[in-house]
Amino acid sequence: MMQKVYAGVVPVPPEGKSAFADLMLEQLFAEVWTREQLSIRDRRLLTMGVIAALGEPAIWGIQVQAALANGELTAEQAREALVHLAQYAGYPRASGLLRATEEAIAASGSANP
Repeated sequence: MMQKVYAGVVPVPPEGKSAFADLMLEQLFAEVWTREQLSIRDRRLLTMGVIAALGEPAIWGIQVQAALANGELTAEQAREALVHLAQYAGYPRASGLLRATEEAIAASGSANP
């Protein structure tokens, strides 16, 4: 499921190499992301909201890049998500995510104005 969620943007850690990674794969990806009540896109948007609130640009960029690669968001929707989240997470946190958004869009090849 991690491969599906991140579309190859984040490599899947090899099983048994790290107790932390094994637990993450078992709980987060094998149990939580596979539940049917929410789509992967819905889960991605919720995750992006939390990441925006925490002001984590590196992780935000990974989420944007994966969402673009999976066709869950367009470049315009990724930018709009940031505009919306700035109202709730605050401008200082959201402004730190702007560069990560544009870099992820550029990396995906879907850089439209």
